Amino acid sequence: MIATYGHGTENDFLLVFDPSDEHSITTAQTAAICNRETGIGADGLIRIVKRDEKWFMDYRNADGSVAEMCGNGIRLMARYLVERGHMPEGIFPINTRDGVKHLRVPMVGDISVNMGQVTDEAEAITVAANSQVWSGYNISIGNPHAVVFVDQLSEVGPLLDPPVVRPRDSYPEGVNVEFVEITGENELSMRVYERGSGETRSCGTGTCAVALAASLHTKTRLPATWIINPPGGRLEVTIDGHSNATLIGPAVLIKDVDISEYLID
Repeated sequence: MIATYGHGTENDFLLVFDPSDEHSITTAQTAAICNRETGIGADGLIRIVKRDEKWFMDYRNADGSVAEMCGNGIRLMARYLVERGHMPEGIFPINTRDGVKHLRVPMVGDISVNMGQVTDEAEAITVAANSQVWSGYNISIGNPHAVVFVDQLSEVGPLLDPPVVRPRDSYPEGVNVEFVEITGENELSMRVYERGSGETRSCGTGTCAVALAASLHTKTRLPATWIINPPGGRLEVTIDGHSNATLIGPAVLIKDVDISEYLID
């Protein structure tokens, strides 16, 4: 079976084109494929399928666990559909476990995606890592995020283990954690530890959560646009007056790879 490797701001994925929804890839097989030491290596795997005649993103984290949505991954899927001739450039929908997302996809250049509503859960949380504790924001964008602000990202230290987020029962299925440094007017840098994947170079849903949290943290009135710089590149997020997020950024297909050896039971 052939997969396509690519990335959005260095958040990398393997895409499997399976429009007839015929190929089941197990949790263990996904983890083996995404393993950077013994497999191909990626932050996640996306099966591109059609369900009820609509494109659907079947997204799995690097450990094989199911995720609701991925902002960088859905842009890469859209890039695949246009570059490989399955969709014309322009505006079209992709269905996800977090509902339908509409994307604007040119033949070249940045892709924008309407990510839906970002919600402040209005709950006090704490995040602990490397013997330090920060207070933060509980933000949902279909998947859960804990966002904390730091003076400098370097003070966070190495994120070799998952940060501990409390209260634990607020995130029964785990949580993505974002550490954010304000670097200028409406500009931020961030690091992210993604559930099921570890620290990654970028996170699309995470940047949307960060944009809302930054608006709250700085008391910036909505609508607001933020330039957000994860380690892997530059993304732009606009939060409108109803807390809906639009994410704009690149997506690049790199190469096709054979994953057949990882699918043998």
